[in-house]
Formats: sequence, C-alpha cells, structure tokens
Amino acid sequence: MNTQAAPTVLIVEDEEDIAYILRFMFEREGFSVVHAADGRQAMARLEEAPPQGVVLDIMLPYHDGIEIVERLRARPGWGAVPVLMLTAKAREVDIVRALDLGADDYVTKPFQPDEVVARMRRLLRKAA
Repeated sequence: MNTQAAPTVLIVEDEEDIAYILRFMFEREGFSVVHAADGRQAMARLEEAPPQGVVLDIMLPYHDGIEIVERLRARPGWGAVPVLMLTAKAREVDIVRALDLGADDYVTKPFQPDEVVARMRRLLRKAA
C-alpha cells in the first residue's frame, strides 16, 4: 500500500472553466489541488502552504504570472518548486522571457489537459 501523500499542485488561473478542467484532470490523476483566481490569491496560497508544483497563467489580475515566477525564484526555499506556465501568450519573446525568469515549462492555450498533467508529473520527477 502506498502511503505517500499526493503531491499538491497550485493552479493559478482566472478563467473559471479552465481552472475547473485542470482541477478535474489533476484530481483524477491523484493530485491534491489548490486554486487561485488571481495573483494576490496565488501569493497568499503560496504563503499558506507551498505546493510541490505550480500551473501558472501569465495574464492575471493584480500580479501577473511573470511577477509570481520572479517572486517564487527569489524566495528562499521556493526556488525548486516546478512552475509550468499555461497561457495564451504564444509569442517567442513571451516564452523566452518566462523561461529565462525561472519557469520550468511553457504550454500555450488551447491545450490538451492530459499533456499538462503529464508535463507536471515530469517536472515533479525531475525535482524529486
């Protein structure tokens, strides 16, 4: 019997339908999910209990995803938390900037939910 706790993923997404789909897919695959609908909520959730991984939109109210990645990487103890950007921003300059600032992976919308879960699993394996 596996007694290991399910990894927790913080989904930072302001579009309710997308957040619902992601929550469903991650929970179906055995993850524990915490949701934040904007940048302020994301920072509060991170302070409450840092997750094992983060799925992060760029275009968010209050603090955008780029700012959140920068804060994550600057915070002692949080630098190794895998971050998968999931965003409609598909220009090369946006992708390069996010990766240069510390995102571990980048997926553009529209997306395949199973692929997002698989990419997070891969990031978590690499971080372990």
